[in-house]
Amino acid sequence: MPAADLLLTGARVRTLDPARPEATAVAVKDGVITAVGDEAGLREWHGNGTVRIDLAGATLTPGLVDAHSHPVWGLEMATGTDLTAVRDLGRLRAALAAAERTEGWVVAWGLDHNAFGGRPLDRALIEDAVGGAPAFIRLYDGHSALASGAALERAGITGPRSFAQRSTVVCGPDGRPTGHLIEHAAMDLVGDRLPRPSSAERRTRLVELLSAMAATGLTGAHVMDLADGSVPELLAAVEEESDLPVRLRLAPWCMPGADEEALDELVRVQREAGRLWRVGGVKFFMDGTVEGGTAWLEHADCHGEGTEAFWPDPEAYTAAVTRLHRAGVRTATHAIGDAAVRHVLDTVEALGESGRLRHRVEHIETVPDGLAARFAALGVIASMQPTHTAYTRADHSDEWSKRLGDERAGRAWRCRDLRDAGAYLALGSDWPIAHYDVRQVLATARLRRLPGAYDTEPVTAEQALTGLMALEGCTSHAAVAAGEQRVAGRIAVGFRADLTAFGVDPVAAPADELSEAPVRLTVCGGRVVHRG
Repeated sequence: MPAADLLLTGARVRTLDPARPEATAVAVKDGVITAVGDEAGLREWHGNGTVRIDLAGATLTPGLVDAHSHPVWGLEMATGTDLTAVRDLGRLRAALAAAERTEGWVVAWGLDHNAFGGRPLDRALIEDAVGGAPAFIRLYDGHSALASGAALERAGITGPRSFAQRSTVVCGPDGRPTGHLIEHAAMDLVGDRLPRPSSAERRTRLVELLSAMAATGLTGAHVMDLADGSVPELLAAVEEESDLPVRLRLAPWCMPGADEEALDELVRVQREAGRLWRVGGVKFFMDGTVEGGTAWLEHADCHGEGTEAFWPDPEAYTAAVTRLHRAGVRTATHAIGDAAVRHVLDTVEALGESGRLRHRVEHIETVPDGLAARFAALGVIASMQPTHTAYTRADHSDEWSKRLGDERAGRAWRCRDLRDAGAYLALGSDWPIAHYDVRQVLATARLRRLPGAYDTEPVTAEQALTGLMALEGCTSHAAVAAGEQRVAGRIAVGFRADLTAFGVDPVAAPADELSEAPVRLTVCGGRVVHRG
């Protein structure tokens, strides 16, 4: 018998394998789990070259996966001054006034819509703070931005624009652009003119980010973008120098207007892969965001908005999904509003039995009772981000809730209803929309508030998950969402050696304690990528 490369002992192993739910030792060879049992039974796997680690009572779980993240595109989105802690207009102005200029630009990110106190977003609110500099401020949702007058001028924006997708250059009654840019096509008008880092800087920042993710216990991420055509080259360049600290599965976007040639290219790119990354699936958008007025709702929001799909012709979306499905390509669709979710489910239902467990819906922020049950019936995977609840309040005083009204805000993020209906539920962070720390994802799924925010009332508390459900969302259910349930998501012989060890039991420990629990070990592909 060949010796193991890695032998982990002294652990409480939560395998999530029904055939053997618990163990105390795991052996790894060539990136694959070769034995699961107790220390005495695995002693024969120890050889001269074996690295043995005594976990001293730590809880070992399948490697945690962020089922919705943007670690490559997010490096661009999370550039400049961090505004995630800004809660009001005064602090926003102060932060912008003190912000470092990059090639003359003020660039900032992560701003909460609630910081404007209900005011319409307008560059007039920040012009004095940026002192006439071109400024580009990304709001936390990743679907909207605020640009200063100088930035609009550099982009040649003097009035409204028309786009193939649902995007808006917001203008006042006089036709003057307010600086509020809604959705990607509008944002790119200014965003494409921002200073760009060098290839070497991108590689360094990516490895630093992925290493920090691994330190929270992450072993993998479902990357909901391909950012641009240079990403495979970027990842290949990283792997020429070292191994990625986190396994990445990337889904390029399919946007409105995609023709036959574009769909053929999306099929072709599925073959691209490296040692610890691969393209797997395609990402669609059926709508935008509630706060931006672009979520597709059955009934308009309080501003009379939200009744249009991101794809001007929703049937063209259905045709594109059908074409990719027949080519064997999995899809993930951003759908926040009830009308958007319903259309995705209708599309998958039309695929018949072959559509089961091959398509997923991202976000699912507000849906009526009947839609939750359809996920299970159709085999559509739900993908949700518990930490998004931090942008809402239980009393519905936040911008998201006010736009929807009490009834729709009261059915927010129905994680528990989906699980109780029998649906698969994958959990993620949507970094940089929320923090990538997977411990916060696990804790917030149980608390329905941010960990440590003891004076904050939970948002739709009845939707809280159990500790086991939350763990499954980042392991076994995430594996189903990627179509990898035969090789990932549990600790069993023949499965990938992606493993996470916590100083506490992530299922039984109090959720607030879990959010700060020490991560003893992170193993990706049989390699120790973090040890604490």
